[in-house]
Amino acid sequence: MIPVRGYDGQKVAVLGLGRSGLAAAHALEAGGAQALCWDDSAQGRERAEGQGLIIHDLTTQGAFDGVAALVVSPGIPHLYPAPNPVIAAAWDAGVPVDNDIGLFFRSYATSEWDGFDTTPRVVAVTGSNGKSTTSALIHHILTQAGRPTQLAGNIGRGVLDIDPAHDGEVIVLELSSYQTDLARALTPDVAVWTNLSPDHLDRHAGMGGYFAAKRRLFAEGGPDRAVIGVDEIEGRYIANQLAGSAEEDRVIQVSVDRKLSGNGWGVFARKGFLSEWRKGRQIGSIDLRDIAGLPGAHNHQNACAAYAACRALGLGPRQIEGGLRSFGGLPHRSQTIATARGLRFVNDSKATNVDSAAKALQAFDNIRWICGGLEKEGGLDALTPHLGRVKKAYVIGREADQFAMKLDCETDVCTTMQRAVEQAVSEAQDGDVVLLAPAAASFDQYDSFEKRGDDFVAKVKALIASG
Repeated sequence: MIPVRGYDGQKVAVLGLGRSGLAAAHALEAGGAQALCWDDSAQGRERAEGQGLIIHDLTTQGAFDGVAALVVSPGIPHLYPAPNPVIAAAWDAGVPVDNDIGLFFRSYATSEWDGFDTTPRVVAVTGSNGKSTTSALIHHILTQAGRPTQLAGNIGRGVLDIDPAHDGEVIVLELSSYQTDLARALTPDVAVWTNLSPDHLDRHAGMGGYFAAKRRLFAEGGPDRAVIGVDEIEGRYIANQLAGSAEEDRVIQVSVDRKLSGNGWGVFARKGFLSEWRKGRQIGSIDLRDIAGLPGAHNHQNACAAYAACRALGLGPRQIEGGLRSFGGLPHRSQTIATARGLRFVNDSKATNVDSAAKALQAFDNIRWICGGLEKEGGLDALTPHLGRVKKAYVIGREADQFAMKLDCETDVCTTMQRAVEQAVSEAQDGDVVLLAPAAASFDQYDSFEKRGDDFVAKVKALIASG
């Protein structure tokens, strides 16, 4: 646990008692503060009370009297589409609002670091797609290289639930827009921007707000090094804002769309080959084509970003290559779960938006595509250029009929995962890929994309076992 500093002897309110909220409350107590906890659900309050925390109704008049700060869980809206009433009350009372990410950055470094031979460092990864894989990949490469490291944030453990720093340790954080938007301190040593595509637009009142929330990771504190995906204009904008000149090596640009061979520092992948260029010459190259845990151009982009971050941390190209090759991939993200009956079964349930589903479609040929669910804003038109790889789509979800009508390919309205898997397998031919890449949220049928992916895996394994 990371004890929160700066609130010793003071009362700090905590709103939202999920994983991050409970960790924040305990970390505040460990730092000498009194945590006053509230959750709209009785179940959340009971869970906190069972852990010895104080329940304090933040919806009542005068609830913020004597309170030094309010710490908000990331899932609670603070501005759009409308602020939570408790947050609005904190504003009216003049109480500063923060989240666990802000608390982490103000509390992680301690006087004990003066005795370390190598100062601990923090790598923070954000973006629309690929940030979980990129974060896990950086952590894996560091582990394989023998560097002490922990993985936290939007993946793994809560940021305040990790262990205090060790000499030379690297903390790798995956940060969503919900986390970067509210944090009052954002000071990573290395910040990584994967890419940007429309997502969570209601929470941020449109694309501009979404971009602004993520950009804060690079604008608030200013990282020592920034790894920036430049295949969208927003990434190029950030790279330009951070670089002082064309030769600036504070910024490492990343691309899977173009060759980056100027006088700056760039890492790019073309036709399955990763190349590192610096000051006009190539200094590293890796063949990514046979790395099973990183299929497709979108994973090659993740590999480039992770490679660049690890180079910024001082690792050599061959060390990084070893980590890339031993990476097994993350569950629900282009994860090959079985090869049977001449077919390959791939679980990409995390492809919850059109952009991530398009990237999954680009990674394979001869696809039997399981898709559908709760459609997000923006429609499905961006998928059309990639449907030539799809032999047939098997559509699931409560609104499967409407979803299927928007796809310019042969479709089968299956509604359920059971029927979709059965139909796809019964019609598939040798060499086909049965791919779950929904291009939609899961909440019409499942509690989470993980539950949806687990159901796909279970149905596939049951079908294979039945012969």
